[in-house]
Amino acid sequence: MGCSFSGLNTIYGAATGGADVWINERRFRVIRQIGEGGLAFVYLVKEQQPASDAAPAKRHDAHVSEDGTYAMKKVLIQSKEQLDLVKEEIRVSSLFNHPNLFPLLDHAIITVKSPQGDLSHEAYLLFPVHLDGTLLDNANIMLSRKEFYSTADVLQIFHQLCEGLKHMHSFDPPYAHNDVKPGNVLITRRKGQAPVATLMDFGSARPARKQIRSHSEALQLQEWAAEHCSAPYRAPELWDCPSHADIDERTDIWSLGCTLYAIMYNVSPFVDALGESEGSLQLAIVNGQLKWPAGPNPPYPDELRQFVIWMLQPQPAMRPHIGDVVLHVDKLIAKYLS
Repeated sequence: MGCSFSGLNTIYGAATGGADVWINERRFRVIRQIGEGGLAFVYLVKEQQPASDAAPAKRHDAHVSEDGTYAMKKVLIQSKEQLDLVKEEIRVSSLFNHPNLFPLLDHAIITVKSPQGDLSHEAYLLFPVHLDGTLLDNANIMLSRKEFYSTADVLQIFHQLCEGLKHMHSFDPPYAHNDVKPGNVLITRRKGQAPVATLMDFGSARPARKQIRSHSEALQLQEWAAEHCSAPYRAPELWDCPSHADIDERTDIWSLGCTLYAIMYNVSPFVDALGESEGSLQLAIVNGQLKWPAGPNPPYPDELRQFVIWMLQPQPAMRPHIGDVVLHVDKLIAKYLS
């Protein structure tokens, strides 16, 4: 991996702050825990040495924190499979360099010995800190207050999200994010301006194009998608894959359409089926059964609804590619923001 870790290598008491952690040659003081999920914990940390002593790579100069604070993700690794997944996430995250994609600034994987003498691994991933929360966090607050983004903000948030995804899809071969959803979009609020949207979490990102040529390959893809792609935002072909299919990056376009709907209405387009069985959710998605909730007054322009419908075509071949989506959102921005 080319990773090293020196100095104090445990932060088990870090929830209350005060522990020091070294990532390569950089030392950080843990301030407090700000999130957790599964075997991962996220901490707010502050760098303890001058940036000149251990400057980050040039590609991340724009993300050097003015006050030295960052977000540090600690992952507990309990198997070789988990270790391989973390290494792949680091590799893939390091490929991307775009203002609307969340950058991995530094990382280290260490070996830890338990009091019983057992060996395991821990990964430490360093990111810029965003304390305004995700699009999902904001949607839940706005839903409770019956608030909605303006048409201008909807278009500008969505445009940024599209630009980040376009960067991923422009690789040769293209990369699919595979888990585009409001919970993976960080929002930074700016007074008097549209929020900044940043797509994060590349743990499920993979080369987008797959040739499926047998029933077993189709089942394997479905099983992988069930583990890595959030159900309410998962494309129909990842629920019910044909035995002969060419899968491409338009799986992300489906998720993008669902996310645009969520930006507009603060809920998933298939929220009604969520409370029922997974089979009901799958049926609603595979059939593209959309319902339109009450929105703002005055309502969003019909072009926005048609935009969502265009991306939520159950047949992948009928969906646009990301370049077409960007062109269309640019036209809507020119119409409604000029």
